[in-house]
Amino acid sequence: MIIDIHAHLGDICFPGGGALIEKTGVRKKAGLDVISISEFFLHPWTQQVKFGGWLHRQDLRASMARNLSATRENFRRSMDAAGVSRSVALPVPPHVGFSDLQAAAQKDPAIIPFTGVDFSREYDVEAELADDVAAGARGMKLHPVLQREKLTSPRTFAAVEAFAPHQLPVLIHTGICYYYPQAKDRFREEPGFADLHEVAALVKAFPQVKFIAGHAGLTQAKSAMTLLGGFHNVWVEGSFQSPQTLRELIRTFGPENVLFGSDWPWGNRIPAVKIMKQACSGDQALEKRVLYQNAAELMNLSI
Repeated sequence: MIIDIHAHLGDICFPGGGALIEKTGVRKKAGLDVISISEFFLHPWTQQVKFGGWLHRQDLRASMARNLSATRENFRRSMDAAGVSRSVALPVPPHVGFSDLQAAAQKDPAIIPFTGVDFSREYDVEAELADDVAAGARGMKLHPVLQREKLTSPRTFAAVEAFAPHQLPVLIHTGICYYYPQAKDRFREEPGFADLHEVAALVKAFPQVKFIAGHAGLTQAKSAMTLLGGFHNVWVEGSFQSPQTLRELIRTFGPENVLFGSDWPWGNRIPAVKIMKQACSGDQALEKRVLYQNAAELMNLSI
């Protein structure tokens, strides 16, 4: 059994992204996919990435092509191919919201929807989060880069405080990164808002909330271990990390606080499973814990 704690449905980068979810026959645009090359070699270069230049531009183009393949049909096909039993689908309001993911989950019960906060409008956040949890949300997602909202802002703090009583996890995109290949779209992102110092400040402010550090900081995995390793309320999800880095994360945070995630469609599930299993070095009990038991316990799922 495998639970993917980090995946997406719909176009999370542009307005109206939920409309992509139910399209059929969608295939990823052909072209050079440098992410596939990294996946083939089990992401050995994650900690050496330098932003900028030709390779970075190719990475952004490949990522956007993957983003535009995030249909429910492809989501299910990827799960089946990798042997994933259930998968979280994460929103990035206002582009993809809980209602989009809830509708998909009603068609495929293996999809586990999370809720999010739409910082682009004023509304009763506390009431809507409560409604979403009652309708099946098993956690909340914060994406400071794409939502362009600092993790230490009053609005983020208010949202986390409103969600805290539900005792469900808050998954944060962590690690500086870029999304848009074209300069005209760069106003849509704030890469520095996901810096690990920002994450640590939020985690410290809410010791009663269970936080998941998505991607374990990406290229900032060392900072994630240094800045977050001492918190009892932090779990890490290791998409795009190498087996060696995952072993370091397991040693730092403990086997009970490491989760499997792919970030599909930005990451493919088959290599993500292979990387996690390699990190476990044949320890079946450890595999069971990181591939599904930790996630099930964190989301209060029956297994």
